[in-house]
Order: sequence, then C-alpha cells, then structure tokens
Amino acid sequence: MRRLASVEGGRPARERGSAPARTEHPRGDVEDQPARLWHITLSVAGRAVPLSDVRRALERLADDHPFLLTSRYAEDHAEIRYWEEARDLHDAAAVALRLWGEHRRTAKLPPWEIVGLEVIGRETYHQRISEGYGPPPAHPMGVHPF
Repeated sequence: MRRLASVEGGRPARERGSAPARTEHPRGDVEDQPARLWHITLSVAGRAVPLSDVRRALERLADDHPFLLTSRYAEDHAEIRYWEEARDLHDAAAVALRLWGEHRRTAKLPPWEIVGLEVIGRETYHQRISEGYGPPPAHPMGVHPF
C-alpha cells in the first residue's frame, strides 16, 4: 500500500511506491488491481482530556504521518481526515481502524475508542462536494479545534 502526503486535484503530491495489489475475487480468479484513493474520516471519543494535550497529541500524529490532511478536536472527541491508497475498501478500512491504536503510545494519544469510520472512494468524495453536501474539502490542513 502507498500512503499519500496530500492530494491536490485528485493526484498524489507525494507517494511511497508499491506494485499493484493482487486480490482474489469471489469467483476465485486472481486479478491485478491498481491501488485507488479512498477518503477516510476516523472519529474517536472518550473521557475528557485537556484541549492542549489533545492538540499536542494530534500534532505529533500528523508530524509522524504527513498523510493526515486535517484533524479537528474537542476535549472528548476528535475527527481525523486523510487520503489512503489501497486496492479496495476493505484494505483502506483495515488501515484506518489500526491508525489510532497503533500510534496511541508514540503520539501520546488519549485513550479514546473509535466511534465512527467513513471510507469513500475519490469519485464519491468529489461528487458529494460538487453537489453541495458532505464535508467541505479538508482546508486548511492541520490540527484545528471544532
């Protein structure tokens, strides 16, 4: 899988290389499938933590993983939005579900649980934006309070 630093105009600004993924299809065939872009929104929540601690933890996570586009936070919840490159929704969701737990210690993230996950394809993301519903584009990038 490749991870992206940012996406502009639907194209990766920086990527880490990998070959197309191979996947088995329900009918039993194996087919080469190129990786696709998925927009991830990961929501976490739990016991209230001082805002300054939440902000520092999310900034550390973003420093360690520059593919994070934006994070919004409050004392008891946060939302992380980013682009993931994966061969299918299952792979993108699996990576997203591991993000918080795998980096809890290194980024000193609050001991919150994942309470929401949305994974949508690039085309769906852009369609929602063009039709005026769905979240606004992730600008400005970075860590911001709700």
